Amino acid sequence: MYEILIENTFDAAHCLRGYKGDCEKLHGHTYKAQVFLRASSLDEQGMSIDFRKAKDELGKTLLELDHTYLNDLPEFKVENPSAENLARFIHHRMSAAFPGCVHRVMIWETPTSGVSYWKEDGEP
Repeated sequence: MYEILIENTFDAAHCLRGYKGDCEKLHGHTYKAQVFLRASSLDEQGMSIDFRKAKDELGKTLLELDHTYLNDLPEFKVENPSAENLARFIHHRMSAAFPGCVHRVMIWETPTSGVSYWKEDGEP
């Protein structure tokens, strides 16, 4: 089994509805997104997954989030744009482009605070 890692950053603002504390107020982050993709075989060039294709797809996904107020996006109109929900959102988008390959997505809200999301077997 092979696992590759790609990462990129994006800047966005949000507030956490119903949270009792500072994060309920409008604030922003420079998020770091890390995507771990797995493959069990190599192609003719000896690669499991092309870094360039994976980076391009992550870039497209993050472009939807970059320099936005996350709460205004349709995906977060009801659901809070927490790091957990951002990780799941990115996982779903990347999985559509690389079916069966996306193992885990990690979102860093700060240099010392991050969250991972992955699907368990059988989970939709």
